[in-house]
Amino acid sequence: MHAPAAPAASSEPPANAAPEERDQYWYTQVYQGDSQPQLTFRAVLVGGVLGMFMSLSNLYTTLKLGWAFGVAITACVLSYVLWNGLRGLSGGRLSRMSLLENNCMQSTASAAGYSTGGTVGTAFGALLLTTGMHQPWYVLGAMVLLTALLGVLLAIPMKRQMINHEQLPFPSGIAAAETLRSLYAQGATAMHKAWSLLISLAVGGVVGFLRTAGALTEQLRHTGRPQAWLESLLRAVGIPESLALPTWLHTWRGVGLAGFAFEPSVLLIGAGMIVGLRVSLSMLAASAVLYFGLVPWLMEHDQVQGGVAGYVPSLTVAQGMINPVRWALWGGTAIMVFSSLTSVALQWPTLMRAFRAARALRGGPGAADPLARIEVPFSWLVIGVLPVGAALVVVQWVAFHISIPLGILAVVMSLLVALVCCRATGETDTTPMGAMGKVTQLVYAMMPGSAGNATINLMSAGMTAAAGASASDLLTDLKSGYLLGANPRKQFIAQFCGVFFGTLAIVPAWYALVPDKAALEAYNPPAANMWKAVCDLLTQGVHMLPKTAVLAMVAGAVIGVALPVLEKLLPRFRPYLPSAMGLGLGLVIPFQNGLSFALGAALAVLWGRLRPRQAETFCIPVASGLVAGESLVAAIIAILCTVAGFLGR
Repeated sequence: MHAPAAPAASSEPPANAAPEERDQYWYTQVYQGDSQPQLTFRAVLVGGVLGMFMSLSNLYTTLKLGWAFGVAITACVLSYVLWNGLRGLSGGRLSRMSLLENNCMQSTASAAGYSTGGTVGTAFGALLLTTGMHQPWYVLGAMVLLTALLGVLLAIPMKRQMINHEQLPFPSGIAAAETLRSLYAQGATAMHKAWSLLISLAVGGVVGFLRTAGALTEQLRHTGRPQAWLESLLRAVGIPESLALPTWLHTWRGVGLAGFAFEPSVLLIGAGMIVGLRVSLSMLAASAVLYFGLVPWLMEHDQVQGGVAGYVPSLTVAQGMINPVRWALWGGTAIMVFSSLTSVALQWPTLMRAFRAARALRGGPGAADPLARIEVPFSWLVIGVLPVGAALVVVQWVAFHISIPLGILAVVMSLLVALVCCRATGETDTTPMGAMGKVTQLVYAMMPGSAGNATINLMSAGMTAAAGASASDLLTDLKSGYLLGANPRKQFIAQFCGVFFGTLAIVPAWYALVPDKAALEAYNPPAANMWKAVCDLLTQGVHMLPKTAVLAMVAGAVIGVALPVLEKLLPRFRPYLPSAMGLGLGLVIPFQNGLSFALGAALAVLWGRLRPRQAETFCIPVASGLVAGESLVAAIIAILCTVAGFLGR
């Protein structure tokens, strides 16, 4: 029996360690064995109930803002507070949860809160806008449950490669682990780290409240309960979501570029501190090239050619502003897709070792692998994907008249989308769900039997994007467990259970929040509108894509292949090469996001040079607190807005 090690301060193995050495280091120095409870009934039950409420918040923010927040950190803190609140109400009759039990509760809540809503507010919303009719509850429920389960299963082959061997940061996973450590801290150094995290968490919480005060003000008016004094207070203390930079820097022929601003978000700054300078500067550089180089040239090209270089059939100019990201979607996505595929191809020796490790579970060669009995075996992937994939094919065929071959293609494409989403989340803490959904839309626009069919275009893309986003969020939780020494197999089971809780909440909530097409239009949902716009374009034929979009895809493919190859051939120059994932993501997010990431990374580097020992001890806890504080408050406000939305309706 493995003797559990004391909690380690770091799960980092020696530099340049081989994959086997990394696994051995983690198993002997970090893994906690059976030293404390982990997968318990109370952890799964409380985490599942908490996740149900968080799934409602994510649905609401998707409808109102077009995005869904990752819930790993929020679930981490709220699960701790919730259980200890229940302990207090019980008069101490309930025992305290262990650190790993709390991590398991967080994993359940995260799976329930994030993995089940991805396809509802986007693909199903766009389908409602297109057809004017709701899908039956059993169709919606089946799609939500099956796509979430597919995401959980697709995380299996990604985990050991991206977390164990490549040691991708997954910043929110690091932040959640650091937060849990601070809540259970003992010893002088641990307490100092905990206090630094708590102080930065408070700072992040204040900033998060000030940035989202406007959402509460709007929702108060929406409910018909004005509370004038509270609205006045919120308006007085609120800060804008972005601060515009000088107009002359981002105006071309009288048209401004949306997103060219500074975003006062300590969440993004903290994430940049964790991600590092290379990825953050790559994101900023790609955005700068887009805003100051490509956009003026493309606008000139459009005026000469009489067309539009974006991915929608017409360029919307609102209040003299345009969105440059519309032009860069196809090129940025191509970089992310091809760099991910190339990275996997270049890692084939490691992948072969992983398959040999899987054989150890059957007693074959490689039985010496110490992680064989605790990692999720590949056989679970096969056993799970076959029935889940088959059920998805049947649901698509019966409900949406998607042929069986096209349904199978969607299941296969989910693996590709999950690969890109997981790698992007691991490197940048941002999941390009929308961009990857549009890749599927493009593929299906070219397939015989689906061209011109809006339902097939939307639902196939919704399935692949939701599965990919689910897998990436679950890897964030597995990163936390890896750092804390948790049993990954038990954590996987907790995530699997969480999906069912989330489905029970999200299906009735969708019909309650959006009873008909008019109610959805009242939200003016950004994500659903964008999915519909792309669908409207592509169902007219792929030829509707402008030539500049095709050229962007070719250029993105070349860059996506070249950079990982150069990293492999010239490892010593890797720190000086741009990050392919950073470049790709920088082209599909606003300039203000990349600027905040780069600012955080620069602050971390400056801190490390001025106070190296201090930075080594406190940089990650401080950054984690900033990420956790703002995201936690944003989640709480989203929950309050959801409740207010129900009351108003």
